[in-house]
Amino acid sequence: LVGRMRRLTGCSLRLAPRYNGEVGDIVVGRITERWKVETNSRLDSVLLLSSMNLPGGELRRRSAEDELAMRDYLQEGDLISAEVQSVFSDGAVSLHTRSLKYGKLGQGVLVQVSPSLVKRQKTHFHDLPCGASVILGNNGFIWIYPTPEQKDEEAGGFTTSLEPVPLSDREVISRLRNCIVALVTQTFMLFDTSILYCYEASLPHQIKDILKPEVMEEIVLETRRRLLDLEG
Repeated sequence: LVGRMRRLTGCSLRLAPRYNGEVGDIVVGRITERWKVETNSRLDSVLLLSSMNLPGGELRRRSAEDELAMRDYLQEGDLISAEVQSVFSDGAVSLHTRSLKYGKLGQGVLVQVSPSLVKRQKTHFHDLPCGASVILGNNGFIWIYPTPEQKDEEAGGFTTSLEPVPLSDREVISRLRNCIVALVTQTFMLFDTSILYCYEASLPHQIKDILKPEVMEEIVLETRRRLLDLEG
């Protein structure tokens, strides 16, 4: 079951242009090799040891032992959330995870979309009332995962739950994933409210039917109508 959720992490809607980083952006990325991170940019992003919380959240000078220990916590293929700390002259970005809201991601689903469809907001971390959470990466990587009952702040952002994900949570995550695909197919901006409204509009339909063109059009039209009503 652990692997089952992680195997779903490859969905990519490849209309996507490359991501051009800006300081302060929230990104979801995949560790490719020693401190390099794939973030949908032209060049690999960099996550330096000095830019990470140590396990346990300690703040002190890093040692060779810390570097060895971090390789046990972050390995190739792991997914992380992070913030853009700086942008180099060649366009590559340097990341940091020096906040307990950032760090290694556990079980969930990754969807890759065009970065231009992710609306910039004050926060890109959302616990939705349907029972799942999303990280809307400015780089077009969107992470959907079960909302944790409590956050373990003692681990410094590097502990992930490997408990089996209940069927009800997997169904919510799959529905959200298909709703995001529907919104992107209709070139609709992605933010917490548009995703939630689309999710609610999809409830009369089976999860697999959301990807039918006529259903996608119907639920996105309903999403647009509700957003217009919200704006008054």
